[in-house]
Amino acid sequence: MSTRIRVSALTSLAVAALAAGTVLTAPAAGAASKAASPKFLSASQLPPHPTSSWTAGPVTEGFPEELGLCVSTEGVPSYDYRQRTFHTDLDTGAAQLTVVADTPALAKALAKHYDDLIRTCADRIEAADPDVEAEVRDYGKLPVEEGARVRGLHTETSWGANDVALLSVGRDGKTVTVVWWGQMGDFGDAPVTAFKKTTKTAVTKLY
Repeated sequence: MSTRIRVSALTSLAVAALAAGTVLTAPAAGAASKAASPKFLSASQLPPHPTSSWTAGPVTEGFPEELGLCVSTEGVPSYDYRQRTFHTDLDTGAAQLTVVADTPALAKALAKHYDDLIRTCADRIEAADPDVEAEVRDYGKLPVEEGARVRGLHTETSWGANDVALLSVGRDGKTVTVVWWGQMGDFGDAPVTAFKKTTKTAVTKLY
């Protein structure tokens, strides 16, 4: 899914589609742990692009807009979100989100909440816009720290635009990370094996 083209084109349907999801509660809003910040992926740890190198942006506060098609901040406590985005010279982009919860139990619930949003994302997209067909594929769990799962999302519009994304959710203790990769294309263009390696690296680097 192109960060330059497709995110803006589907933003309106994404906003309308993100009402679903389990509501999580925390002892106090904004009370996320202030422990040492988790480490982020570097550009070299993303799935290799065949014709362009990756460029990493700075680590900043906030929620990456690239996740907005499937994952949002609705229904969760006011955590301190941190993000890093990546791009190539072409149409491929990536993003990573990290969230530190107050307890491992809250982090486990948050990770499940995010994975549920990704799992049901295609249904919400199609319900929000009849001109878009969407499909989510489950690429399975990964045995890293407290676990991770990788899923794929393909969208096709009535005017012929095709985008594919890979998304993963992983957890280490109180910290949850979400990784997104996207470009124009379909499932056959998605580097699933390389993205699984990226996800394992992302979760391992959390602490």
